[in-house]
Amino acid sequence: MELRIEIDYNQILKLIHQLPKKEIEKLSFTLQSEISSKNISGNLQEIILNAPTWSDTDLNDFNMARLHLNKSRIR
Repeated sequence: MELRIEIDYNQILKLIHQLPKKEIEKLSFTLQSEISSKNISGNLQEIILNAPTWSDTDLNDFNMARLHLNKSRIR
């Protein structure tokens, strides 16, 4: 079962103004959380997909240098 209600922006705004102050603050917090979580997840996915990657040679060179540095440290 699905219930669909067509309400325009002004009607929503009038309903919001009828809420007590605490409920408006709660709604505001919820909306901000929803907006920021969608922006972060979208941006994070884009950043990961566009991030530079290392070739096998680059990774091997890094690991060899790291191994050499770890062995040369005074303990």
